[in-house]
Amino acid sequence: MKRMNVPRLYLHVLAGLFLLAANASAEGSRPVKAVATIGQITDALKIIGGERVDVAGLMGAGVDPHLYKASESDVRKLSGADIIFYNALHLEAKMEDLFKKMSGRVKTVPVGENVPPESRLESEKFAGHYDPHIWFDVILWKKAVERIRDELAAFDPSSREEYFQRTADYLNELDELDRTVRARAGELSPDQRVLVTAHDAFRYFGRAYGFEVIGLQGISTQAEAGAADIKTVADFIVKRKIKAIFVESSVPVKNVQAVQEAVKARGWDVKIGGELFSDALGTDGTFEGTYIGMVTHNINTIVDALK
Repeated sequence: MKRMNVPRLYLHVLAGLFLLAANASAEGSRPVKAVATIGQITDALKIIGGERVDVAGLMGAGVDPHLYKASESDVRKLSGADIIFYNALHLEAKMEDLFKKMSGRVKTVPVGENVPPESRLESEKFAGHYDPHIWFDVILWKKAVERIRDELAAFDPSSREEYFQRTADYLNELDELDRTVRARAGELSPDQRVLVTAHDAFRYFGRAYGFEVIGLQGISTQAEAGAADIKTVADFIVKRKIKAIFVESSVPVKNVQAVQEAVKARGWDVKIGGELFSDALGTDGTFEGTYIGMVTHNINTIVDALK
């Protein structure tokens, strides 16, 4: 009787092992479901993940992440994700509580925190906080890209080599992008490198590429620019005889237009030099809808207007 039971037990164990292996194989073949907040992260995820990662981006062209609130459909996407990537450093300020609540159930990755504290810029208006706009320094943004790579490889180790190879190729492209930005910035004399924008998103850009940066609003767009802010910026433009100021795709143009009018009333003519992409990429499917396209568009627009 015992000899009859042994084979049956063996078959049951073997069947169970086959079932576990089949489930693991099915899980491994399924694309990783990843959700990203801003377009810059979404773009990097698609490049690094390839066909292994199913990427859903929450914020499209023209969306201000400082003011963004998650919709019901966003919450469903986030709840159904395997892994969530966001910038952090208080960029997605109105979603932070949601990320904290989800962190126990879904892997959440704050890519901006991969930038060492000593390389971050402190907020000039909010003590104890950092400027979140790290992507404007292309070399710093590589740190965020590497965090995406490492987290995907840890979550899906079977595709580790693919993630690392695609990331290596992309990092080389970012090095070339950084050289392009520096070359174009070099076409301007130091006194021409003054960038006046709708809000103070370009400080990392200024530090990396030698521009003096003036933002009408602070690093967050939650606080409206007042009459005193407009007067201060207008006086600065007239004193320095700035040729052009810039609007941003994710910030209403009315404040920059108010500055332009205030400058005109003081006897100086400043032009709107073009639209820059600050907190959001361009339209999906366009060159400006990629991180490299966004940065390229910005430096070309800035230099061409200030020359």
